[in-house]
Amino acid sequence: MHALVGENGAGKSTLMKILYGMQKPDEGTIAVDGEQVSFSSPADAITRGIGMVHQHFMLADNLTVLENVVLGSEKLYGIGGNARKKIKEISDRYGLGVRPDALVEDLGVADRQRVEILKVLFRGAKTLILDEPTAVLVPQEVDALFDNLRELKAEGLSVIFISHKLGEVLSVADDITVIRRGTTVGTAVPSETTPRQLAEMMVGSELPTPETAESTVTDQAVITVANLTVFASGGASLGTEAEPTGGITLAPEGGEIKRVLDDVSFTIHAGEVMGIAGVEGNGQTELIDALIGTKNADSGTLAFLGEDITPWSTRKRRESGVGYIPEDRHRQGLLLEAPLWENRILGHVTEAPNAKGFWLNPKGAQDDTRRIVEEFDVRTPGIDVTAASLSGGNQQKLIVGREMSHNPKFLIAAHPTRGVDVGAQAQIWDRIREARREGLAVLLISADLDELIGLSDTLRVIYNGRLVADADPATVTPEELGSAMTGAATGHLEHQDTADTTEEAAGPEDEAR
Repeated sequence: MHALVGENGAGKSTLMKILYGMQKPDEGTIAVDGEQVSFSSPADAITRGIGMVHQHFMLADNLTVLENVVLGSEKLYGIGGNARKKIKEISDRYGLGVRPDALVEDLGVADRQRVEILKVLFRGAKTLILDEPTAVLVPQEVDALFDNLRELKAEGLSVIFISHKLGEVLSVADDITVIRRGTTVGTAVPSETTPRQLAEMMVGSELPTPETAESTVTDQAVITVANLTVFASGGASLGTEAEPTGGITLAPEGGEIKRVLDDVSFTIHAGEVMGIAGVEGNGQTELIDALIGTKNADSGTLAFLGEDITPWSTRKRRESGVGYIPEDRHRQGLLLEAPLWENRILGHVTEAPNAKGFWLNPKGAQDDTRRIVEEFDVRTPGIDVTAASLSGGNQQKLIVGREMSHNPKFLIAAHPTRGVDVGAQAQIWDRIREARREGLAVLLISADLDELIGLSDTLRVIYNGRLVADADPATVTPEELGSAMTGAATGHLEHQDTADTTEEAAGPEDEAR
């Protein structure tokens, strides 16, 4: 298991794309099993047993899991019973918990990652490339993934592991290669290296921490959520199999309609960061949609600075001071084929400097994009290049810069540092802390439990669509938080009323997911 580390834009993903046949090298050689090879496409790499799970998933949203897995490999097992059987065997063997008939567009980020891993294993990969595979996993799931990777290694497979989580790299890798600005700057043996030393090799600075020392919480309520409930799309029932009818999923007769968000209430004050901890798919996405206005809640109310905004449009909420860092920057945060300055306008099309009266102001947007690029250290040759040309971390810094530039009063931050290096991570944390001191209210949703614990003033656990426990960020550990996220009890958390979820909590692990 060989780890590859480096800051955003260092060339890690580019190097792996070359190894996977997605890009052609200008110089140099690649040898597989001692034989020099040249790949013209991913199909060539797959033929030689190389598979890659990308940081940004390569899935067709309008297809099912089964269809995505077999796509391009129909000759292996067909698309019927044999393929389904093989998918189930792999899923059960490695604990992936994948449902073959689920539509990909309905899956959370963590489930999509599991589908990508299954896709690679389905094709019989002997060398597995994983680009940021633990970005959205809780500690228990990370441990399970690493156990699975060790099993693969024991069976003779090779794993190339790209990550910005240096503690994980040191715990799982046999060897580490460090890349900086496109050049190999050193190698490290995990048993002889510390996270601080590794961070200094990567970016020339110490490993940052998200710890927030002083409290800035005030008495002013910025966002108040009361009894928010969202039902499953199409009326899927709770605890029963729904029958598909003409593309619409209907609850069986007598079945209870499933609440993907169930009677959620909380208040976030000015100067407060409230963290939400939960395994992907437990209602976080629906909560974000209801807050930003992209999905109407079925019941409950939202108040912003004392005013009922439940009927407000997304545009009105944005113009009134609601900032939004989305959980998936490609699907929700960027137009990948548009230049950076046009992406700077997204979500703020009616606001200065992007607009003058009723008209767009391209020059204002371009000038401000240059400011964001400089201030947030977005590594780019210019503002006219497309968003797709940037590394994932630099795309994230552009989004954070865009949202923070409008001085929001309330910020929804979903996985704000996902896929960024330690230097960029520290920058984003500093921005959130600085805005918090100035009175910003933040809802922080993250799979990085150290980030949640370090940045949050208050910490809640979401499970099966309900807020089931409160945690004290000063005392709770990532392991305790991870246990609560999967439905297990822990002594350091104050549990809410979970009468409606007790039976489900005792169910199978895939139901918890």
